Amino acid sequence: MIQIQNSNDQKVSDLVLRASDLDHKRDAMGSFKVVHEFLRPCSRREAYRADITYGTNNEYGFDYLRDNLVYGEDQLSQRSSTKGGWNFAIVDEVDSILIDEARTPLIISQPDEESGELYQKFARLVPKLNREEHYIVDEKRRAVTLTQPGISKVESLLGVANLYAEGGIRLVHHLEQALKAEILFKRDKDYIVKDGEVVIVDEFTGRLMPGRRYSEGLHQAIEAKEGVMIKRESRTVATITFQNYFRLYKKIAGMSGTAATSQEEFHKVYNLDVVTVPTHKPMIRQDEPDVIYRSERGKFQAVLRKVKELHEQGQPVLLGTGSIEKNEQVSALLNQIGVPHKVLNAKNHEAEAQIIAQAGQVGAVTLATNIAGRGVDIILGGNPGSPREANEVREAGGLFVLSTERHEARRIDNQLRGRAGRQGDPGQSQFFVSLEDDLMRVFGGDRIKGLMARFNIPEDEAIKSGLVSKAIESAQAKIEGYHFDTRKHVLEYDEVMNKHREVVYKMRREFIGPDAPIKNKERVLDILRGEAENLVAVNQLTETGGFDVVGILKGVAGVMSLSSEAIKDLETEAEKIKSDREKLTDLFSGLLEKSYQARERELGLENMRQVEKLVLLRTIDELWMDHLDEMEHLRDSVNLRAYGQRDPLVEYKTEGHRMFQGLLGAFESQVASLIFKVGIVGPPQPVKYVISAKDGGANIARSGDKTGRNDPCPCGSGKKYKKCHGK
Repeated sequence: MIQIQNSNDQKVSDLVLRASDLDHKRDAMGSFKVVHEFLRPCSRREAYRADITYGTNNEYGFDYLRDNLVYGEDQLSQRSSTKGGWNFAIVDEVDSILIDEARTPLIISQPDEESGELYQKFARLVPKLNREEHYIVDEKRRAVTLTQPGISKVESLLGVANLYAEGGIRLVHHLEQALKAEILFKRDKDYIVKDGEVVIVDEFTGRLMPGRRYSEGLHQAIEAKEGVMIKRESRTVATITFQNYFRLYKKIAGMSGTAATSQEEFHKVYNLDVVTVPTHKPMIRQDEPDVIYRSERGKFQAVLRKVKELHEQGQPVLLGTGSIEKNEQVSALLNQIGVPHKVLNAKNHEAEAQIIAQAGQVGAVTLATNIAGRGVDIILGGNPGSPREANEVREAGGLFVLSTERHEARRIDNQLRGRAGRQGDPGQSQFFVSLEDDLMRVFGGDRIKGLMARFNIPEDEAIKSGLVSKAIESAQAKIEGYHFDTRKHVLEYDEVMNKHREVVYKMRREFIGPDAPIKNKERVLDILRGEAENLVAVNQLTETGGFDVVGILKGVAGVMSLSSEAIKDLETEAEKIKSDREKLTDLFSGLLEKSYQARERELGLENMRQVEKLVLLRTIDELWMDHLDEMEHLRDSVNLRAYGQRDPLVEYKTEGHRMFQGLLGAFESQVASLIFKVGIVGPPQPVKYVISAKDGGANIARSGDKTGRNDPCPCGSGKKYKKCHGK
């Protein structure tokens, strides 16, 4: 009803978003009945012009970025705000998208230079370094830092005197990515190796993310570590975070069963209030207290005893683990004690809906990573099932959700726990925790170490202590606060780039707009006049107050081709007025304008309009890519300025503003030069890009081809692209 009200009253387009591509695919493929007879195939552009558009958050974000890479208005998919777009979005699993994935920028990139040899070299080098001696690991921030002995060791292994001087940032970059790949990113937890490729595992759902790649060379470093084929590096073309994408909308609404614990963040970041809706039927699930063990081994022994007991009673069990590695470990233990079970993890996620649908059968044991089955209800007795079997399960106590560890965020725990006791059904949930779990080890601190020493009891005996329970809650609250601060920090920095992005994307929209042919000509002529003014200004002689005519002529010759006779005539004329700035500016701006008109007659009006558009678009695109790289490097380095008692964020804003002003100046200068040199060799070819999503310093991508910077230029000049039209 909300969608219909907004689309009918406002006469605008609304978006309905699903958190998961798999959920979206399942809805379309028919795990439950979908009325689709009236649907017909249509283009993205047509879909976005409907009153209500249904899709996934990633696709909406990437469509927005793709729209800012096109060369014609007819290629745009989404409507702008002035044409009824970005009005109202309804987000399913809103906490997953706006909070869990808030640190995940969407990235479109293109292949860059090859550098596979260095990745392999550093993949062999890093295992020779020793933890604590050569590098320090900060698991809270997921960071690895080389020590001074570590730097000396690397220099010795590479045979260089100074790693930072001889190799420059390139060697350091490869070393940092190799360290991250080796130490921070674990196989069967963060990624799996499937069919000779490294495939990322979604940390929130446990599902595979085929086609996605970490960026900044991290994916290549992992490929080198695993010994699979190393694919080409990529260069960022366009990027935006979910936070800034959804801020395009005038109104946002969303639904989730676990948003209440994050209501402060929704209010502070998105100005959204969280309202709790009463359940349709009374919730009678029993949430048992945590069972805590001294060691992980003791915990798993207790889990096995509990699962076997429940299985023999006929009560279905959903057993949750935090990673594929733990998932397979518990599965092997269950096989040893003869408990039949189904395994659900990223390696067989295609069968997710079917496995979860039968998880409510009598005595069923289903082993799942994270909350991979969140989008499907677990029906007691199975689906389809018999009333007799459903009653039997209810009498046994309903579905028992047993988790082998606490997640960093309470919301994720609640999502797993929420699989039981749905729609008034009975159910139970319980968490089995050990003091050796990652959450306790990393965020529990010295207090937990003291507790481990104090409890001199067998490892498979439960610890019943309010002190330990409070320590678990404290660790979760601590990490939730840490991630909240991180997301706020990301937003503050991204707000700087967002302002730059808005300016550049507005320029691009104007270059391809309906009145672009007329306005682009005016823009180019204004740029040429401005270039003449700049050439005169920078060649002013401070001693006499006059102007260096020869210097001005050199600048003009760099913009347009001049014969030796024309240069002599211009020099003679300019010498007569070399002390008059206004007359010199008029002389040279008039010259550039006349040359421009001659160029227009040579190419024809229609071709000249095409040249103007392509020069404007390609110039701003190339400069924007460089700006993204430079801002990324600035962000990495600006934190060091805190040692000089300067605020890194203020420094980032100030330096970023200066760099962006430089981008705008370079844009005008390059357009003035290119407009006289670019010709028509054919229509622009469609470009395929790499799609990524980055997570907190690690980046995540689909493949495609675009002219590489070292490839031959398609204009046929024989030069490399970066030395010709890729300037």
